[in-house]
Formats: sequence, structure tokens, C-alpha cells
Amino acid sequence: MVGSKGGGERPCEIVVLLICLFVVGVIVLAAHWPSLSARALSLDDDQYLTRNRLVLNPSWASAKRFFTEVFEPSTVRGYYQPLAMLSLMLDVAIGGRVNNLTPFHLTSLSLHVANTLLLIVLLYLLFGKSIPAAMAGLLYGVHPTTVESVVWIAERKTLLAAFFGLWCLIFYVCFVRRKKWWYAAICQLMYVLSLLSKPAVIGMPVLLLLLDFWPFNRLGKKTVLEKLPMFLIAAVSAVITIISQGKTATAIPPGKFGLVHILFIFCHNIIFYLYKLFWPVNLSWYYPFPKPFDLSQPMVFFGVVGTAVLVVVLLISLRWTSSLLVGWFFFFVAIFPTLGLISFHPVIAANRHTYFPMVGFLLPVGLLFSRLWDGRKAKIILAVIVAILTASQSLLTRGYLVCWQTTEQVYKNMLEFAPADAVLHNNLANTLADSGRADEAIEHFNRSLLLEPDSAVTHNNLGSLLDELGRTDEAIEHYRKALDLKPSLPEAHYNLATLLAAQGKTDEAIAEFRQALRFKPDYMEALGHLGFALAEKGNFNEAIVYYKKALELAPGHVLTHGRLGLALAAVGRIDEAIEECRFVLQKRPNDAEMHFNVGVLLEMQGKIDEAIRAYRQALQINPDYTEALQHLETALNKQKSR
Repeated sequence: MVGSKGGGERPCEIVVLLICLFVVGVIVLAAHWPSLSARALSLDDDQYLTRNRLVLNPSWASAKRFFTEVFEPSTVRGYYQPLAMLSLMLDVAIGGRVNNLTPFHLTSLSLHVANTLLLIVLLYLLFGKSIPAAMAGLLYGVHPTTVESVVWIAERKTLLAAFFGLWCLIFYVCFVRRKKWWYAAICQLMYVLSLLSKPAVIGMPVLLLLLDFWPFNRLGKKTVLEKLPMFLIAAVSAVITIISQGKTATAIPPGKFGLVHILFIFCHNIIFYLYKLFWPVNLSWYYPFPKPFDLSQPMVFFGVVGTAVLVVVLLISLRWTSSLLVGWFFFFVAIFPTLGLISFHPVIAANRHTYFPMVGFLLPVGLLFSRLWDGRKAKIILAVIVAILTASQSLLTRGYLVCWQTTEQVYKNMLEFAPADAVLHNNLANTLADSGRADEAIEHFNRSLLLEPDSAVTHNNLGSLLDELGRTDEAIEHYRKALDLKPSLPEAHYNLATLLAAQGKTDEAIAEFRQALRFKPDYMEALGHLGFALAEKGNFNEAIVYYKKALELAPGHVLTHGRLGLALAAVGRIDEAIEECRFVLQKRPNDAEMHFNVGVLLEMQGKIDEAIRAYRQALQINPDYTEALQHLETALNKQKSR
């Protein structure tokens, strides 16, 4: 019966539940198994992994910055999400690398399996029947729309938020059943952890009130008041999210395009998501805005009409059950932060946004399955239907995972659905450039610029590729075009500066490096290169300042340690210089030049014997090192004359 204690006092039912959890876990694992071999990196994986120095350098200092950079995260553009970043950093600590994504995928797949099992437990606690709960959970676990959240590195935040969100729901059910205060306390803790992973689950207090309405039938003033702490937490999280997103990325307010535009987005997405959940074919993680975005566009028109029909159907369903209305409202409230009222993305919809909200649809499904399970014939029919759906969805899931085996496949798949999208052409071009296919990359950069001529990012990326190809004049032209379009683009300032430095235009390069740092003060590469350019001009003391700032951000950067050592030597700080050079030798013991530098510094201090050993080590590595041989002979003469 709905609202019963869920079978917690029936040992046999618990055994059946455990068996169901094991079987479902194995099936979900098998369906998503190809994700472990996926090598694709998607749009923002650079800031979450490949270029995130904190993630790539696991330490307590990195973890501290993830949690303390509340309003302006320095290494990821977007909202405050410290637990997600910490999770990725831990994967790096156990061996995850850009060229070895398996540890990341293993963690994500484990979280998805865990989320599926938690959903089953939740449905069991609500409706009291293990096998029907397992069937409903299984359909969730193998659903093709969950693929992106599992295989996309940057979507660890979605998995973690759902993990803690499901625990929050489970402990709330336990609180309602047993009235123990500590269940409520743990429920609130899980809510906080969910928000620290991704603030998309911000509507949890409302979701709990929906459960109070159905199936608990306890909605009232008291149930609202008991959730006031969670509403306060939600308000704090909302403020942090809007500020951090606004400072580091884009956040388009609801009033920018007008009420009708927002209404069209809502209607479009409500029907679009229902369509993809119930007919999960032709999936892509990039669904651009339909053009024109008005009622002449079929998807917008059907969205408006479909939403109206849906509302009528849900109201009529109240004659028989509240479950459909509550399930739909659960989905709507859970997906509302990503529905488009405040726009954070260049897309109108995304499959990953349904990962946790889909739980809402599983509530009436779990109830239906539990009621059908009481009839013998209905039980057989239900089992057959679930088996067919599981098989078909698993095949679709594995088919979609094929697209994620390489980065190139991901972008080509997306371009099939959005062939005129400038962003996708730009990103595919970057991928092709990284694989050495310069001609194809230039072709896609040019397509991107035809579609969006004023894209500063694309001009900068094309300039970078032309620079690598030695076409420096064209590269400079694109860098300067990028800066004309967006003077605050630090990467363009940096790229232009490195090119100018290579041409010997050191003063101009220094000016551009300073501009890059003006807009991105923690730009480690710009700090290091600015230090080197200043050292070339003889400004060693200022160079030392920038080298040290760079090393605060990347303590293990060997090249910067070496350059810092040379700058310290130039101003007579020999002991510090030797320390820096020896740090380099710890990392690169076969660096003949650094052994030679240490020898010179030791000789300057009058430590002839140690200097001789350093010169000999340099010559042992490189017997043709003429300068080291000359210094060794001089040092030996000094040794004899003592």
C-alpha cells in the first residue's frame, strides 16, 4: 500500500531486495561498460581536467582552493562546485590522466550504478515491493539519456549531485516513517553535499513537500515550517551560484529576451524532454535553439500545444491518482534551474539535465509496477515488457556510447544534428589540429567564422594553429582580430605575446603578457613567460617576482624553477639559485646543462671540489659538452694551485 513502511520488517523481502540490487547493478554495469574505454573529451573538459592545474596537481592546497574560492572559482568557469572538482582531483591522484581516462570513467560508472541502486531503495521504501522497485530502477539505469552524465568527464558534478540528492530523499522517507531527528539532520547534510557538487538540485525542499502531498498525505503548515532550514540553504546556494556564474562565465537574466521567449523555451523543453525520455533515439548532447524561435517552428508549436494538452491530462488524472501530477511536478521542479529561465548554456536543452529529474517519472511508474505485481497474469506481462524495454534501451545506450569513443566522433555526431553551429565547428577544428590534421582543422575554423564572423575565440584558435604552421603574419592578423572583438580575451593576448617574443619584439611581448595577466591574474603560463621576457631585458628582480607567482600556481613546473634559478644567480642570490637548480635535477637527473649551471654556481662560491663533480656529471651525460669541459679544466687547475 502507498505510504506503508516499505517492507522494512520482512526479512525475506530484504533478501529479495538485495538480490535485485545485485542483478540490476550487473545489468547496468554491462550496459554502460563501453564507457570505460571512451577517450573522448568534450566542450568544457579542458577547464575540468586537461588545463585545470589544481585538478592535475592533487594536494591539500588544491582542495582548499576548491572550497574557499566561493564567489569566483579560478580554474573553472561557472558556479561553485567544490565536491565535483575534488572528486576529479582524487581520480588524478589514483592515476587518471588525459591519456588515461579509465579511472575517471570507472568512478563515474560506479556512481551511476550506485544512483540506480539508491533509486531502487527509495522506491522500495515508498511502495514496499522489491521486484517492482528493481524493475523501475533498471529502466532508469540503462536509459540512453544517462550516457552523457556517465561518460562525459565534466559531468561528474551531475552524478555526485544525484548521488547525494537520492540519499537526501531516502533519509527524508526514513524521517517521515520513524520521526527520528537525526534522519532529518542527515537529510539536510545530504542536501548541502548535493549543492556542493552541483546547485541544480536546489529545489529539493519543494520536492520533499511534493512527497508530503503524495504519497505521505501530510502536507500542511508544520511540514512547510520543518523545511525552513533547507529553504535558507537553497537561498544561500542560489546567491552563490548566480554571483559565481556571473563573475566567471555567462548568465543571461530572464528579462533579456522577454516573457514570450521564456514561455516558448519552457513549453518546448517540457515536450522535448518527454519525447527524448520516452523515445530516446537520435541523441546528441548539443541541441541548439531552433530557428526561427517562434510558433512557425514546428518544435516550438508542438511544445506549446503539447504543454497545454499535458496540463489537461494531468488535471484529469487527479480523479484516479495524484501520482502522475506529483511525478510530473517533481520532474519540473528538479529540472527548472536548467530549463532556461536563467541561461547558462548556448543550447536549448541537454539530456544530462534530466539525470536527476527523471526520478519524478519513476515515482508513478514504481506505484504502477507495485500494483500490477499483485496480479499473476499482470506480473508476467509486466516482466516481459520490462525485459523488452531493458534490452532495447541497453542497445541504444551502447550504440550512443560508440559516439564517445573519440573526441572527433563526439563532435561529428553533434554536427549531424547542428551542421550550422559555429561552436561545434570550432571545437572539431581544435580536435583535428591536436591530431596533426591542420588542413581539415583550418577548413572547420573557416566554416565556423563564416557562421559566426565575430567569434573572438575562433579567431584566436585559428591564429594559434597558423602560428604553429609558421604562418606568423596570418596568425598575428587573427590574434589582433580576436582582440578587436574581445579585448579582455587573455588567451589571445598571451598567444600574440609569445609570437612577438619569438620574433624578438620583447617590449611588445611584455606589454601583451601584462594585458593577459590583467584579465586573468592567475594565468600561470603568462606569468612564466613574462618573467622570462623581463629577464631577457635584464629586469631580473621583477622576473623573479613573476617566476615565484607562477610557481605558487604550479609548484612542480620544472622549467620555471630552472629559469628562476638563473635569475637568482644573475642578482647574486647564489644559494637560492643552487637550490632551484637542484630541484630541477631531482626531476631531470640527466639534464647536462643544469649540472653545468650548478657547477658554475658552486665555483662562484669557491666550492671547487663540488663544482668539479658537477662538471663531470654534465660531461658523463654529454661527453661533447665543450663549455663544461673548459670549466672542468679551469676548476682542476684551481684545485692543483691550492
